[in-house]
Amino acid sequence: MKILISDGLAQKGIDLLSSVSEFEVEFRPGLSADELKSAVSDAEALVIRSGTKVTADVIASASRLRVIGRAGIGLENVDIAAASKRGIVVMNTPDGNVITTAEHTVAMLMALSRNIHQATTSMKAGQWEKKRFLGQEVYHKTLGIIGVGRIGRIVAERAAGLRMHVIAYDPHLEPETIQKLGVVAVELDELYQRSDYISVHTPLTRDTKGLLNHEAFAKMKEGVMIINCARGGIVNEQDLYEAITSGKVAGAALDVFEQEPPGDHPLLKLGQVICTPHLGASTGEAQENVAVGIAEQIKEFLLAGGIRNAVNTPQISCELMSEICHYLTLAERLGSFLGQITQGAMKEVTIEYRGGVAHLDTEPITLAALKGLLEPILQHEVNYVNAPILARERGIVVKDSRSEEAQDYLNLITIQVRSTAEDTLASGTLFGKREPRLVRFNDTSLEGDIKGNLVLIYNEDVPGTFGSIGTCFGKHNINISMWKAGQIVETGENVLLIRVDTPVEEETMEDLMDLPNVNSVQLLHIS
Repeated sequence: MKILISDGLAQKGIDLLSSVSEFEVEFRPGLSADELKSAVSDAEALVIRSGTKVTADVIASASRLRVIGRAGIGLENVDIAAASKRGIVVMNTPDGNVITTAEHTVAMLMALSRNIHQATTSMKAGQWEKKRFLGQEVYHKTLGIIGVGRIGRIVAERAAGLRMHVIAYDPHLEPETIQKLGVVAVELDELYQRSDYISVHTPLTRDTKGLLNHEAFAKMKEGVMIINCARGGIVNEQDLYEAITSGKVAGAALDVFEQEPPGDHPLLKLGQVICTPHLGASTGEAQENVAVGIAEQIKEFLLAGGIRNAVNTPQISCELMSEICHYLTLAERLGSFLGQITQGAMKEVTIEYRGGVAHLDTEPITLAALKGLLEPILQHEVNYVNAPILARERGIVVKDSRSEEAQDYLNLITIQVRSTAEDTLASGTLFGKREPRLVRFNDTSLEGDIKGNLVLIYNEDVPGTFGSIGTCFGKHNINISMWKAGQIVETGENVLLIRVDTPVEEETMEDLMDLPNVNSVQLLHIS
């Protein structure tokens, strides 16, 4: 069995695979797109890092490929949908570099506090400017952490060891869950107001893009310091530049940028900014951890069929997969739908199986629903293996129930989410035993294919409103490929589920919201 390694990989990982007599290992980093297509054409496994672009064309050329393994977390460079259609398992190693990234955050915090980079540069230029580089202690200072996932939690532990006061905000965790970590849970505005240092540890999503912007900086303390070792784009770089030059922000430590490499960036010219070229995961230990981790997973999959840390398939046998594959898609899409619209921290998820589906092994389907629910929040950290663990860490109680008695549909999956703000529900079934469909949203009958770029609109049931909404999309040259409507009798509102061919930009959103009788507009994307 041929295994192609197309990016740099720690030698321990290569040696582990090469030691298996059944494997033929080719280590060929730096291939061009055409060379990659040729090299992967007869491979059964492809091992990558961030450099290789596994496009649909590459996947189409890989007639024998069974598994793609990413030594690391991010899978932005893999067309997961194309791989899934071909039945190729996509794996990653989500735990291999969390400690390294957390330690890099703490290192950046200390270097920023004591002007280590600036002082080093000065001394190498022949200067001895002891008075110029007056620093500050972190002892008893307040660190505000935005996002209390794996890395955020480790940063909190390390900061507590430095005797810092640690406060945290995570809209997807209940305060009690955060406080069990020995961290004070606060709202975001309070975090801005109290923090001497602010460190972000969230994925880059629609909600977190530009989170630290002009308005956020205005709410912060004078002299606050910003650390971002998460993802470029969470901090609005132009607004940060202006906040530093105005004196509002005393300094920033950045390991990531919206565009990498950032080129001739104005932030790089500021003495108050220290930066590194995305080194959060760049330690020898982390490189070995992810290399050995993915090698072990590839070996287990190819020799024994075991699946660990897959992002597009649960840990199940091939026989069961053939029975439930379409239900997996349905459950994940229902979960993603609810995960994007539910406000507040999730407290409880109940999944009900009714009709014929109740006869099947529904455990993988439950995992698919949880993956769909959590992925809008955590992005690539979520897979079928760790979804229940992440749910438990967030204090989410997961329940399921089965009833073999069918009602309106021969098979029906219903997911109900209780959060600190609201209860939401979505039901779905398979049309023709293969096509996933939403059939109910809360108390409204609403049938539709929940896939792609979706717009969910609540509007008053007034003549002409549908026409004005359609006209607005046409004005912005956006084609509507699906239009489904339901009605909430009690309130006199309509619920519109619209699928469009292209993403909806902010200007279109604003125009939709300005329309008479339109109460709310929400954008969704479901793979």
